[in-house]
Amino acid sequence: MKGKVALVTGGTGGIGTEICKALANGGCKVAATWLKGVDDGDGWLAKLKAEGFDFVIVEGDVSKFDSAAAIVKEVEAKLGPVDILVNGAGITKDGFFHKMKWEQWEAVLRTNLDSVFNTTRQVIEGMRQRGYGRIINISSVNGQKGQAGQANYSASKAGMHGFTMALAQEAASKGITVNTISPGYVATSMVMAIKEEVRNELIKQIPAGRLAKPEEIAWTVAFLADDRSAFITGANIAINGGMYMG
Repeated sequence: MKGKVALVTGGTGGIGTEICKALANGGCKVAATWLKGVDDGDGWLAKLKAEGFDFVIVEGDVSKFDSAAAIVKEVEAKLGPVDILVNGAGITKDGFFHKMKWEQWEAVLRTNLDSVFNTTRQVIEGMRQRGYGRIINISSVNGQKGQAGQANYSASKAGMHGFTMALAQEAASKGITVNTISPGYVATSMVMAIKEEVRNELIKQIPAGRLAKPEEIAWTVAFLADDRSAFITGANIAINGGMYMG
């Protein structure tokens, strides 16, 4: 991965941060996206700089095609053509389907699934021309098994892997791999903020008896981004501690 340019959407989140670190530790030049009003991009950048990381951050909304185009244009102006794209941006707006509002459905599908098209579309032609690319989509165990109260989220995450399988077939002959990672419950600050008794009930569903560490998701991203993983494409790697096997 040394010298490769990596773009991580949703890179300032709990999992995204560890992905950025793992790619940087592998020798990549890393850029992350952040969204004003949702993330503290400047604070994140300062914190990571204090830890010895030199990242580029670009503000923008990947759920919008023109914004995604502007993000990629800025990243490539600063670092060069994108070799590795990690589609990690995602939100939840949960609710039982019979009560779900269109706004909840639209927001989740736009952020989680439309963003994958919006960002990948900006880099795929350059990857094809150069004969190299790594596209890694961060899905979810709930995209594999479904989850009550998350019809929107589960649909968006299942759609990500459908996208992966189709694009993997189109891009394989051009030296581009496209893969999905489907994490289970991960010990991010958001999950750790859940009441302990609720969190313990979640953990009871996991045969491994614990939450995933963000670093474990990041390690798998780095593994798929590595040149030695060039024969893995169209795969969906589950990281859920045995919570779902299918």
